[in-house]
Amino acid sequence: MTKIDIISYKHSGELHRVWKNAIKIYEDDEKIIVLNNKVEVIDGDGRKWKTREPAICYFYKNLWFNVICMIKNISNDIYYYCNLSSPFIEDLEGIKYIDYDLDVKLFPNGDILVLDRDEYEFNVIDLNYSNEITEIIEKSLTLVLEKIKNNLEPFNNDIILNLYEKIKKGVKI
Repeated sequence: MTKIDIISYKHSGELHRVWKNAIKIYEDDEKIIVLNNKVEVIDGDGRKWKTREPAICYFYKNLWFNVICMIKNISNDIYYYCNLSSPFIEDLEGIKYIDYDLDVKLFPNGDILVLDRDEYEFNVIDLNYSNEITEIIEKSLTLVLEKIKNNLEPFNNDIILNLYEKIKKGVKI
């Protein structure tokens, strides 16, 4: 397992956030899956904080979103946080992507919130998102909501908890 930083940018190229020393646990032609647990996070404004619980994160090479599956240790409840974003690239610095503001949060009780629509709509104009980008983001939002509705990976508690148990036991994924 390799340590890797996760680096997000805004459309303008401005640094948005960095997660330090996540652990790459799986990679194939479509995605990279990483684990972070109490890792240092540095916001673009320099503020630093640590994640509070283990999270399994999916980054896609051809899809315009990534998903953070946050596992609450006591209850094994999973909160899913999905960033609408560019597909990632990986270089010597880490996994990199552009964050397009719009987010989806799925709660353990099944409630779904689409977050930051106002920030997204402001940045469509302020950061000059192209029509192509906005169409891709809207289609990606629809895809994410369909995956949630149909309980598809990564929005499937059984898959995530099984993966987390394998990680804890040191089983190669």
